[in-house]
Amino acid sequence: MKYAEMVEDALRGVVRRALQAAFTDGLHGNHHFYITFLTRFPGTELPDHLLERYEHDMTIVLQHQYWDLKVEETYFEVSLSFNKLPTRIHVPYAAVTSFADPSVQFGLQFEPQMDEIADADHAVPGSQAVARLPAADDASEDKETDATTEAEDEAVAPEKAGEVVSLDAFRKKS
Repeated sequence: MKYAEMVEDALRGVVRRALQAAFTDGLHGNHHFYITFLTRFPGTELPDHLLERYEHDMTIVLQHQYWDLKVEETYFEVSLSFNKLPTRIHVPYAAVTSFADPSVQFGLQFEPQMDEIADADHAVPGSQAVARLPAADDASEDKETDATTEAEDEAVAPEKAGEVVSLDAFRKKS
């Protein structure tokens, strides 16, 4: 039995249910989602210009400006604005490597399901994506940036350093 995979599949269900709640009821208060996913995972659909910029993984933020959210059993789709151009993305839940809602200090981190990656060119050996939260200046050399959907920031955030944060910091302690 592959219990670790079963647990990860169940936790990916939490991501699906959170997205479903956002679809049904919208995001209220300060709720917003950081979703990091593998851009070259089978079934992920992004325009070529985004694949060129985010060769391995990408973090999107669902907060104020996102459109046409579609939540299905094995994937979600959403339209976001990149460089002021509306862009539709399609992401299988198996491609998601982290999910966070910082407003309630909740986060999940997943191991990429490498056995589902058929083509070696899609593999990202040793990659481990983490949610990236806005930070003051940080000298990190990580090239990942957030695709924000803020009204005042309709474009992909410029290449800037961010703070890498362990999602354990956002888990509620009992």
